[in-house]
Amino acid sequence: MRHALYLPPFGTFGDVNFLLDLAGEAEQAGWDGFFMWDHLLFEDDVPFVDAWVALAGIAVTTTRMRLGPLVTPIPRRRPWKVAREAVTLDHLSGGRLVLGVGLGIDFWREFSAFSGEARSDLERAELLDDGIEILLRLWSGEPVSYAGARSSVDGVRFLPQPLQRPRIPIWSAALAPLRRGPARRAARCDGVMPFGPERPLTPDDVRSIVAEILGQRVSEESFDVCVHGGREQAADFAAAGVTWYCESFLPDQPIEDVRRRVAQGPPAA
Repeated sequence: MRHALYLPPFGTFGDVNFLLDLAGEAEQAGWDGFFMWDHLLFEDDVPFVDAWVALAGIAVTTTRMRLGPLVTPIPRRRPWKVAREAVTLDHLSGGRLVLGVGLGIDFWREFSAFSGEARSDLERAELLDDGIEILLRLWSGEPVSYAGARSSVDGVRFLPQPLQRPRIPIWSAALAPLRRGPARRAARCDGVMPFGPERPLTPDDVRSIVAEILGQRVSEESFDVCVHGGREQAADFAAAGVTWYCESFLPDQPIEDVRRRVAQGPPAA
């Protein structure tokens, strides 16, 4: 199991220079990944950093760690723009990008506060499914035409291809208990990041979620399971089949505590 940091780019972390410094400290301390939430708003008015722009800076100031947004709500983005940005970030990082995708949530009015955004989970699910398919096709380097439920592409070709083969890994967010649609979607991807909206996930929850997804997979490629929590639970989740364990931070985490925990490095195996 590999270990990463998982943090929001706002609040305590709403300073892009602090994030770049922190990523350098994390790589020096032996962490395997540096992942960030991707949001526009929070429940409070706090300093914010754009996750993708910050990740570009981190890509050129680190050399080893995996990095990426966990997760980017594809329904509030144009998938062809995400496709371009992701390939650029993949090349900039030397093939270290992981792309987390999800429906997005409206807890903090990130959809309802703005015009032209998808209002329902159903509409966002259709946009997400179309978006994943468009990403995969555009990354192929072949001419693409696609007509989906909400999005379409008409005869375009994107070059260059990603550095990573067979593609940039896509990890799909999924809420527990797992429903049919999210399970099917995750099975198409390269990994899953399950969340427990009402209570923290347990190792047994993860075992159940993974069994459901793997039962629907047709690919023989490896499949990642990414869970976030406190370091005291890392060993239990490793035994449950988790491949990436993220030590998570809250928006109001004191800077001194953040730096102390990062400097500790990942838990011992």
